[in-house]
Amino acid sequence: MHDIAFIRANPEAFDAAMRRRGGEPVADKIVALDAKKREAQTRVQEAQSRRNEASKAIGQAMGQGDSDKAEALKAEVAEIKASMPEWEETERAAGEELQDMLARLPNIPADDVPEGADEDDNVEVATWGQKREFAFEPKEHADIGPALGMDFETGTALSGARFTFLRGDIARLHRALAQFMLDRQTRENGYTECNPPVLVNDGAMYGTDKLPKFAEDSFQTTDGRWLVPTSEVPLTASVADQIIDEPVEPIRLTAHTLCFRSEAGSAGKDTRGFIRQHQFEKVEMVSICRPEDSEAEHERMTACAEGILQALELPYRKVLLCTGDMGFGARKTYDLEVWLPGQGAYREISSCSNTGDFQARRMNARYKPEGEKKTRFVHTLNGSGLAVGRTLVAVMENYQEEDGSVRVPQCLAPYMGGVTKLEPAK
Repeated sequence: MHDIAFIRANPEAFDAAMRRRGGEPVADKIVALDAKKREAQTRVQEAQSRRNEASKAIGQAMGQGDSDKAEALKAEVAEIKASMPEWEETERAAGEELQDMLARLPNIPADDVPEGADEDDNVEVATWGQKREFAFEPKEHADIGPALGMDFETGTALSGARFTFLRGDIARLHRALAQFMLDRQTRENGYTECNPPVLVNDGAMYGTDKLPKFAEDSFQTTDGRWLVPTSEVPLTASVADQIIDEPVEPIRLTAHTLCFRSEAGSAGKDTRGFIRQHQFEKVEMVSICRPEDSEAEHERMTACAEGILQALELPYRKVLLCTGDMGFGARKTYDLEVWLPGQGAYREISSCSNTGDFQARRMNARYKPEGEKKTRFVHTLNGSGLAVGRTLVAVMENYQEEDGSVRVPQCLAPYMGGVTKLEPAK
């Protein structure tokens, strides 16, 4: 959510920011709606004040035996009461329209976010790792997966497209990856492990900018709750409507959960394989901090995600997203793209975003600086540390052998019970 005071004071700067995000100028309409709402609010307050004064004066006039004055005051009170509903309705309608308009506008990009229309304009910041030289033609995971227990047919038969059934050691490897990620984030990177609900209410989705704009991208239950698209939602919303003590050190939370996305906007993309599923698992990182700490925390969070890829010895690149490719709630985003030799391409495996106070304003999450009377909005950040299914895909493609087997990365040995290689079915 945007700061209406900032828009009132800086309409041209706000419109320039929206243009950077590919939008149209809207500041004039926002300011006009805000003025309409404020005028109606002032009229209501003035009417209430005068009604109270006149009501009090009626009693005084009657006590003094001045019936004419009392009747005149009663008529005035009646007139005020008759006029108030119109102004109250104007205030309500203008407020709702203003709120809805603000809720559908993306975050303002940070100054160092590059201009661009789409992913072709993203900027590569760094690369890590050496791409493996294969003595054979590497295959895509969808080709070697079925013999290893990655059962696409059963998943589709049970649930439809974009669902997969994992069996045997590949299911264990998937679990090992999640446990490794979670242990790394908690034991080495200072995140507190959480086990949040994966069903949330409208407020949690709205506060983390998933509603109203992205309702069609999520699954809703028959009782009105939402299956989380990522545990960013419950982790971040855990501080909604709170005034917390000044977070001198950022509050860092992590969780491994199921995630659910309808993929409404990705028709025809990655329909083959395990990359884009309706149900998947992710280890999420969330940070809540003071505004002055969020840029450094963004760099730290991204490094925490990179550390997982480095431990797994998976080559990747770090990309700074441009204004046209950045997520709705982000003011700055780094994507980590892992190398998939079977596809011969880099594919996103983590996205780490600083949302500034955009989410905090929507969910009214504040802190009280020490020695100050007024509260401030916190800054929130989120990132994948990592997407488990996509990491499994990366391991399969980078660690594959010519016979269709897949070696288990050394760092996962403690989680695999002695299994060092996934062997294809005979």
